[in-house]
Amino acid sequence: MNQIIEKELESVVIRFAGDSGDGMQLTGTQFTNAAALFGNDLATFPDFPAEIRAPQGTLAGVSGFQIHFGSTAIHTPGDQCDVLVAMNVAALKANIRHLKTGGVIIANSDGFDAKNMRLANVPENQNPLTDGSLAKYDLKTIDVTKITRSALADSGLGVKEIDRCKNMFVLGLIYWMYNRSMDSSINFIKDKFRKKEAVMNANLKVLQAGWNYGETTEMFANRFKVAPAKMAPGVYRSVMGNEAAALGLVAASQQCGLPLFYGTYPITPASDILHELSKYKHFDVKTFQAEDEIAGICSAIGAAFGGNLAITGSSGPGIALKTEAIGLATMLELPLVVVNIQRAGPSTGMPTKTEQADLLQSYYGRNGECPVVIVAAQSPADCFEMAFEACRIALNHMIPVFFLSDGYIANGAEPWRFPKQADLPKIPVSFASERKADEPKFMPYERNEKLGRPWAIPGTKGLEHRIGGIEKQNITGNISYDPVNHEQMVHLRQEKVDLVANYIPEQTIDSGPEQGDLLMLGWGGTYGALKTAAGMLQREGYSVAHAHVRYLSPFPKNLGELLSKYKTVVVPELNNGQLVKIIRDKYYVDAIPYNKIQGQPFMANEVVAKIKEILA
Repeated sequence: MNQIIEKELESVVIRFAGDSGDGMQLTGTQFTNAAALFGNDLATFPDFPAEIRAPQGTLAGVSGFQIHFGSTAIHTPGDQCDVLVAMNVAALKANIRHLKTGGVIIANSDGFDAKNMRLANVPENQNPLTDGSLAKYDLKTIDVTKITRSALADSGLGVKEIDRCKNMFVLGLIYWMYNRSMDSSINFIKDKFRKKEAVMNANLKVLQAGWNYGETTEMFANRFKVAPAKMAPGVYRSVMGNEAAALGLVAASQQCGLPLFYGTYPITPASDILHELSKYKHFDVKTFQAEDEIAGICSAIGAAFGGNLAITGSSGPGIALKTEAIGLATMLELPLVVVNIQRAGPSTGMPTKTEQADLLQSYYGRNGECPVVIVAAQSPADCFEMAFEACRIALNHMIPVFFLSDGYIANGAEPWRFPKQADLPKIPVSFASERKADEPKFMPYERNEKLGRPWAIPGTKGLEHRIGGIEKQNITGNISYDPVNHEQMVHLRQEKVDLVANYIPEQTIDSGPEQGDLLMLGWGGTYGALKTAAGMLQREGYSVAHAHVRYLSPFPKNLGELLSKYKTVVVPELNNGQLVKIIRDKYYVDAIPYNKIQGQPFMANEVVAKIKEILA
């Protein structure tokens, strides 16, 4: 056996790729959990097809999972990977562009047979494992299928069940390569298959076989160590964006003392929020899977009318169906949080791919003058804070609030130092009190200093009032067709949104000089790429700053002043230019758009190249 050389690395990017049935998402998630438990900082990027079972062996059916972990601060899943695991030729063909020159390819040779070559549209005489086309990479060819079947020859399982264990061989090998304990995955397998002992034992055996292969083969000359990252003290867990959003909603429910109602209809990539919230019934959380999007939001409006913390959630196409009801919530001036996990559109678009193209829909996508508050998360862990903020604003101001996330941060993961309940602010809530016969008549649109109206719970004595979508008379809430009153109500509803700016933080610079040559102004899931790019440019001596907006309507009060301190403002977005239009309109700034609309996140290097081009 050859001598293994152990090397210390600052960070590593691994990309797992295979058919959608090869378990690459599970493999990546398991390695992510192990890295998080070890103490690495990390960022992940699951990239999977829209079909539940996409055509096997084809490029359309490739499922990928990329993880970037290290001993330093990690903000993106990495521009290029150090290791590419390719379970078949389609996975290699679809992902080879992501691999660094000199990077390691771990290829399952069984996935490069004539059938797989044909499905991936690769000529049989051009097998990349043998034709020399991969000479600039470190190719490791392993018959993972054969080894897995050999290890489980006496398991009593069928071939299909045995082949489902292939991903555990890969996982075990990667654990060995990077000196990671397998304990978290062993415990996961034991728990997941506790009622299927044969399947449990098979997965454990193949996991160990992967480790043993690395230990005994002469194929691998190097083994690597990546030290834990230096992070602020606290208790951490790996969290995905949708998980964090659900927990933020539950936390807000606890801090305001109201039951949470989530009325929704399943849609990618928002469905996981429904799944996650359904686990918290013991926290007085009610989840309702309605028959359609309209029923989902209307049930939430009913819940808000009845005194609940009311949430509805969807993605772009579902939000389009909810627009009339969002207008109703605006007219009724009820607290409602609308969750939009954005995806590539229009229509069905590319449902598993990310995009930031629903900002203008959130601003203007309703009939009439119908202003709402809009907040957006910037990372998976930030989904907790901004979902909490959406609830706080909705309840304190009696107003509908959009919470925007996107497929990239919803499915991505990062370490999260989760707060204790004692560290979270209370969200004060008050309901209109009962009126006696000798007291003045209840006025449902009488307003407080935030222009919020009283929250009157049905059945409370003396609080009878009209509801509905027809224009209300100011103060009394009676139906009104008076033109002057309508204009007054339109201005009041807008002013109520504008006043929220007094109750949110001012905009800060994330990194870079307080004034200078160029400001990158971002929002949503572009945060990691822009932060990384800004750091790279600053280290090269460029006078470049980065600011990320989380409050989009209204903007922080100081945003206009901040923008005026830079010679050039660039707005990178995963759309065709939406925030940039709003910024130009509101602040008369000749902001430069930088757009990418490929269903893929920005890479830090491409942002750096674009900023250098603009500065030049």
